[in-house]
Amino acid sequence: MFRSLLTPRWLLLHALFIAATIGTVFLAVWQWDRAHEAGGSFQNLGYALQWPLFGAFTIFLWIRVMRMDLAREREEADPEVAAEKPAEKPEVRRKRPLVPPPAPRVEADEDPELAEYNRYLAELNESDSRAS
Repeated sequence: MFRSLLTPRWLLLHALFIAATIGTVFLAVWQWDRAHEAGGSFQNLGYALQWPLFGAFTIFLWIRVMRMDLAREREEADPEVAAEKPAEKPEVRRKRPLVPPPAPRVEADEDPELAEYNRYLAELNESDSRAS
């Protein structure tokens, strides 16, 4: 099972993840040193604290990708494992449309200010459609 993690593809991925993790360590040390120099600032100190988090995320991602690949291989090797998975959820019907219906028209005698604004928007829409 773990032999699949020693394929050329995975060896390259291991090297990439190790290089990324080591790179984040070097960048954290560099920012830490830079923060303590004469031209350093709190921004450098913040970066020095962020780089280890990026390194931890790299390790998390590395482990997650390995587990996903091993689980996929396990499913391909044993069809019973795939059969034990719950069925996919049926499509959910929306109760309301994604795009709301247009608002009712407002007449000038109902609200003159709103009617004027709607005329202005209609003019903009017409000029925009003519320009296209």
